Amino acid sequence: MNKTLPPIFRSGLFILFLTSFSPLLPGQSTFPDTAELKLTFVGDIMGHDSQIASAEVVKDSMYDYTPCFEWVRPILQEADLAIGNLELTLPGKPPYKGYPRFRSPDDLALALRHAGFDVLTTSNNHSNDGGKMGVINTILTLDDYYFYHTGTFQNQQIRDAYYPLIVYKGPFKLAFLNYTYGTNGLPTVAPTIVNEIDEEQIEADMEEAKALEPDAIIVMMHWGQEYQLTESRTQRKLAEKIFEWGADLIIGAHPHVIQPIKTQALPKDERKTGLVAYSLGNFISGQRKTNTDGGLIMEVKLKKDLSNGSTFIDSHNYIPVWRYIEKGEDKETTYRLIPISAFEQDPAYKAKVPAASWKAMSDFARRMRAHLGKYNSSERKLSLPGLFDEAEN
Repeated sequence: MNKTLPPIFRSGLFILFLTSFSPLLPGQSTFPDTAELKLTFVGDIMGHDSQIASAEVVKDSMYDYTPCFEWVRPILQEADLAIGNLELTLPGKPPYKGYPRFRSPDDLALALRHAGFDVLTTSNNHSNDGGKMGVINTILTLDDYYFYHTGTFQNQQIRDAYYPLIVYKGPFKLAFLNYTYGTNGLPTVAPTIVNEIDEEQIEADMEEAKALEPDAIIVMMHWGQEYQLTESRTQRKLAEKIFEWGADLIIGAHPHVIQPIKTQALPKDERKTGLVAYSLGNFISGQRKTNTDGGLIMEVKLKKDLSNGSTFIDSHNYIPVWRYIEKGEDKETTYRLIPISAFEQDPAYKAKVPAASWKAMSDFARRMRAHLGKYNSSERKLSLPGLFDEAEN
């Protein structure tokens, strides 16, 4: 098997897509006028020492991360595409470590696939934490689990061939790009490549993306100042340029806290609106600083006019999530993600969380709702009967 090829080509799925796709749904006799696509984004997927220890089943060889995501899995699986920022490396062998050089077991990738993720971005300040082989094994592991991924590459030839990442989903064709502000001073060892923020290169990549005529261009940025709830002037200026160069949607990561979600008129078409989420915060992590114990699941609906191909952002919302560290009677810990509004609306959910943890979650939710309420998106309040029944099956 040639592991240098993306999994869609290695699996034969690409041929199946070309030969069997039909936009007609069962029971339809005519073609629809429009199509919709639901994209779901999350923030930083991290791997601190405490998370690794919590997931360990057999020392250095078997890890179970599935409990982390079981309560948000139904939300992720509602999406047509679920996208996350993998802020760690998968070196393929121990020692596995957290901060400052994140090296997690490959079993994390399996759990993310089971949770419902389809696309992972890999360009961030921890891309080189596992050295050259960490970059390569991360890529090969994501290939093995049939993820779409972008941001780091085994060599220039592969980047030239497969960047920007193009993803087909139904009648939609999407382009994904991904960049980081740096790699914590760790050099990128040739021939591997980590996409870093270089405005000339980004503009050139955007031109290539536009030439491929996607329905939407989505740029995933690793940028900003850690622990700052407001985006920096540098982020704003770069976002303006990226929109000018052709982006429809910008999703940010790195600050480890939630930053504003804003809409912006697009220079290329004033009838359409672009959307930037400067930071979705942490999705899952072991961080304890104020406001780092949670983040957002952000949902974006694209709508396409099938008569002329025009595509626009139809709606968007966010779901606050909180990282709960469950402590068992044997003092072992389990990391779990809580979709906050679902727990708030049902006493049975609240009973699963001790009072001190419930207060910490409620305080986080209150602060973030006040923070986000000043900007351009709104919360989707969850009412998910049977959430745990689904999650525990």
